[in-house]
Amino acid sequence: MRLREIMTSSVENVSLGSTVLDAAKKMKSRNVGSIPVCEGDKIVGIVTDRDIVLRTVADGKDPKACRCEEIMTRELILGSPDMDVHEAAQIMADEQIRRLPVADNGRLVGIVAIGDLAVKPIFVNEAGDALSDISKPGQNLM
Repeated sequence: MRLREIMTSSVENVSLGSTVLDAAKKMKSRNVGSIPVCEGDKIVGIVTDRDIVLRTVADGKDPKACRCEEIMTRELILGSPDMDVHEAAQIMADEQIRRLPVADNGRLVGIVAIGDLAVKPIFVNEAGDALSDISKPGQNLM
């Protein structure tokens, strides 16, 4: 099975100049924990709920004034529409990410979440294994 078969293709995104508040509102309305940042139709970053907390709130920045380009994660891990779902699950586990943007020649075409992998019975164990690897605590915890 390929990612194109299970990915969410109607992905909300924000621009580099969007405010963090705009990103947070879109995330709330879609009930998601991350939102891709695009320049035109090219994905250039991603803003996660964690980015908002650590790089905006904890730093005392104003979410109405702070721009997504200031806090986004730029080091993207991307899937492709033709990527095998097993490979995507392994990447998500290895990189400890819960959401994998899907791009075709740099153009955002979808996103896959851990929950998408668990929808098909044959991938439930794989999704569980990936989530288990993703949820391992860091070594710097108290």
